Amino acid sequence: MLSKSHARTFFLGGTILSFAVFLGLSWHTLSSEVPKQTNEAGLTPEVIRGKHLWESNNCMGCHTIFGEGAYYAPELTKVYERRGDAYIKAALMSPVPWSPRGRKMVAYALPESDANDLVAFFKWVNEVDLNGFPPKPKYKVSQNK
Repeated sequence: MLSKSHARTFFLGGTILSFAVFLGLSWHTLSSEVPKQTNEAGLTPEVIRGKHLWESNNCMGCHTIFGEGAYYAPELTKVYERRGDAYIKAALMSPVPWSPRGRKMVAYALPESDANDLVAFFKWVNEVDLNGFPPKPKYKVSQNK
């Protein structure tokens, strides 16, 4: 059995050691891992304007990005990889409501400069290292015999 003073020493030593490990791991993550994964070098004025457009038009009210947002409309984290810039620009610049598969998207009829900024934002998002999120779907391959 530990005496009171030994128990206090054991508790304080464990607390200090745990706190030191926590600080060390936090420093390592913030100094080396986060900059590699966030694609910080790719942040351009166009990307930042695209992010502001994303927020001001409340795109997150219907779409998700990085797993955050609503689930009414498609997830857009890897939309640039799936669709490319021409498709994205066509959807954003359309003067009529965009309605693939029955769900209508507001007809923003954005000018080309704004559409280019949003495309730059989606391209930047696409290049962020998310450790495999969102996972790629596994399609069944049909074999015709």
